[in-house]
Parts: sequence; structure tokens; C-alpha cells
Amino acid sequence: MNYSASAEMNAFVRVAERGSFAAAANDLGLTPSALSKLVTRIEDRLGVRLLTRTTRKLALTAEGELFVARSREILASIEAAEAEVTAASERPRGHLRVSVGTAVAKQILAQALPVFLDRYPDVTVELHVSDRQIDLVAEQVDIALRSGPLGDSTLVARKVAEATRVICASPLYLEKHGSPGVPADLLRHNCLTLPGPAWAQWPFHTHEGINRLAVAGNLTSDNADLLLDMAVAGLGIARLADFMVARAMRQGALVPLLTDSHVPESFPIHALTVAGRHRAPRIRAFIDFFAELFDRTA
Repeated sequence: MNYSASAEMNAFVRVAERGSFAAAANDLGLTPSALSKLVTRIEDRLGVRLLTRTTRKLALTAEGELFVARSREILASIEAAEAEVTAASERPRGHLRVSVGTAVAKQILAQALPVFLDRYPDVTVELHVSDRQIDLVAEQVDIALRSGPLGDSTLVARKVAEATRVICASPLYLEKHGSPGVPADLLRHNCLTLPGPAWAQWPFHTHEGINRLAVAGNLTSDNADLLLDMAVAGLGIARLADFMVARAMRQGALVPLLTDSHVPESFPIHALTVAGRHRAPRIRAFIDFFAELFDRTA
């Protein structure tokens, strides 16, 4: 059986990702022996060994690592080229891999995804929830939604929202401990913060300009959603993104504090895609939907 160069690359990448001929062959609808022969043909043509084969597992050689990386780039470029040609007329369809931070996943997408999937019944979504930075090409992710400023990157970035931070607490906490009238009052309150000195330095307008007040409390967590839950439960005062606390505020579970002096420090939320692939109908539809969603919830 003859395979195109792109089909061979796709097959080899799948073998590398799955770590076995059997698993990759099942994904591709081939037999393990046919897939093994295909990889051998690639190695013979290139004149190098791409895989080391043992009875227990497959491992990439240095040349195999390079071939996988370049193959992923080429396959992404092919998809991007096809997407540009068909984007104008094609209905969104296919599998969509999305990487998103925990706060956006829980507070925004958890409620909105059913609407998106109902609107685009030919699209399936694979959601990866993590706050770590990822390599979109290496991990075959179509879209990454990320908060904060962007570093240098060859990725295509579209700003889909602007968020701010809010200082808030539950009526339960305020009834028990009182409400801070000025920023300095926070020094006698239990403040819930993210790890690191910067997150415990809350900014306020003063006659001298913007000053940062060092707050403290009995709970620090790297999960902002946990801090939100603890604030709602009455444990203390938190400073969180407005989209995270919006629902709790509408329900009266949280109330804003020190709004006259607090500096909300706006920050962007971007949708990141590999160059060219942002024109694929399923990718463009998701990014447009997400941007509209923030417009409605702002």
C-alpha cells in the first residue's frame, strides 16, 4: 500500500504519541504489522533509525524526536492551508482540542459549552483544564485560552476579553468581622491570597499615587477557585477576577469592598492558535463564541 508523505508523517507521529504499534494501529485503522512496515520504510528512505524497539516499549531516537517535531509542524501547516481554502464555505465540524485555565473552565465554559455544542452539532470538544503553559503544536491543541500578558510567541493571539480584579467578601464574614472602611482596615482582617508576595500586595489609590498594602490571612492557595469557595463560605476577604465572582455577586453570596480606592488592574484574556489554523471553521467558531460570551457576561 502506498502512502502520501503527510500520511506517513501522521502515522509516525501517532506511533510516537501512543508508544506502541498496536495502539497507534488501532487509532489509524491499520494492523500493527502494516504500521511497523510503514515506519521501517520511512527509516530505510531516510537512512536513520527513528525508533528503538524492545519487547516492552518503543522509544524515539534523537533523529526520531526531530522527525516528530518537524512532522507536527508540517501537518499543522497542511491543515492551516486547507482551512484557509475552505473556511469561507465550510460549516464548523470536527474535533476541537481546547486548553483552558481552571478559573475560566469552571466559571465560564462549564455553563456555556452546552450552548456551543448545541449550536454546532458537528463539533466535538476535548477540554484540557490546567493552568500550566503548553506547547500547542507538540500537544496537538487547537486553542489555548490564557489570562494575562503574552510573552514572545509565533502563535496567533486574539484578545477575547478584558477582565479586572475585585476585592470581596461574603455577608456572613462581614456580619461577624465588620466591613473595612479604608484599605488599612484590611490589616486586621483575614485575607485569602494566591501564593507569592506579589499576590498579597493589594493596590490602592492614595494621595501619593498607587500604594500596595501587604495583606495576610490563614489561607493561601494556588487555586483561585478554592479561594472563591472559601470567600463565599465566609472564611475571609479575597481579591479575584471579576468574571469569577460575578455569579456570586448577582446571587448576593459576595459583596464588593473598597471600590472607591481599590485599583482593579485590568488584564487581557487571549485565545491562542497556531498560525493559519485560526481560520479553520471549528476554531473560528469557538473563538467567536467565547468572545461573544464575555460580551454578554461583562
